[in-house]
Amino acid sequence: MRRREFNTLLGGAAAAAWSFTAQAQQPALPVIALVSTGSAGGIAERATAFRKGLSESGYVEGKNVTVEYHWLEGQNDRLPAVMADLVRRQVTVIAAPGSVVAALAAKAATTTIPIVFAVPENPVQLGLVANLARPGGNATGVNTFSQEVVGKRLGLLHDLVPKAIRFAVIVNPNNASSAQRTLRELRKIGPFMGLQMKIFNAASIGEIDAAFDALARERSDALFVAPDAFFNSRGVQFANLAARERIPAAYGAREIVAAGGLMSYGADLLDMSRQVGVYAGSILKGAKPADLPVLQSTKFRFAINLQTARTLGIEVPPQVLSVADEVIE
Repeated sequence: MRRREFNTLLGGAAAAAWSFTAQAQQPALPVIALVSTGSAGGIAERATAFRKGLSESGYVEGKNVTVEYHWLEGQNDRLPAVMADLVRRQVTVIAAPGSVVAALAAKAATTTIPIVFAVPENPVQLGLVANLARPGGNATGVNTFSQEVVGKRLGLLHDLVPKAIRFAVIVNPNNASSAQRTLRELRKIGPFMGLQMKIFNAASIGEIDAAFDALARERSDALFVAPDAFFNSRGVQFANLAARERIPAAYGAREIVAAGGLMSYGADLLDMSRQVGVYAGSILKGAKPADLPVLQSTKFRFAINLQTARTLGIEVPPQVLSVADEVIE
């Protein structure tokens, strides 16, 4: 072999070896595990909002951070195994936006991996943090106050259908804390409005179908769907079933109204997801959950679908339209 060919071959081999060694020495990207009890398709916009929050903190998925998505689709019994796997692999951050049960499962699984949650109830009462201003442990996040606005949502639905008396309520028994809090609020407020409440449980796609069959047999006048991450991700199913039964319904998530539901009132859940992303990025940059105060949602949105109202024969009062933040034609 000629000297020049040998030197060229040797140089190429050395370059290849250096490239391999450099790649091997590249540090692994930090991993954020986003865990939701809903489904990917139903709340895809929130994943986008989460990534937007990450980018505001300087992190781009696939470039300087890896995001794992765990969509449980209502199968809350999988949470312990999912969390155990995340702890075993020592992911960098666990994000649990919009789900009490996911946040509690994360908190039960680890006291060291940072957790960023978004929950509809007081996180101090849930045991997620010691204090709102200085959480003090490995968890922080957002309180969306979904439970606090149960009465407001019920009142808006009653304004749309003032003659309705028999109200069906669908709750998720697998989200026990939120379900019980919702029912307490409704049982306090309903009688003052002259309403009768019939409770239906649903924790799966099939049980949602069964609940609508049951409320149809009960000849319910209106429907109140409790705030729940799994329910929020089943917007098309809820909207289609409510249309089939011609029943006016109120939800906690704007996504269901966009899918054809009648109305929703609650915290801006896209902004909630963005804030969770911002906090996750802040932790990647070195902030400690113990020092990041729990944020409190200040944006609340009332959305109404006028096309659905017309289909149901509902004439929306001008005073209701005037306070709507979003009107879908």
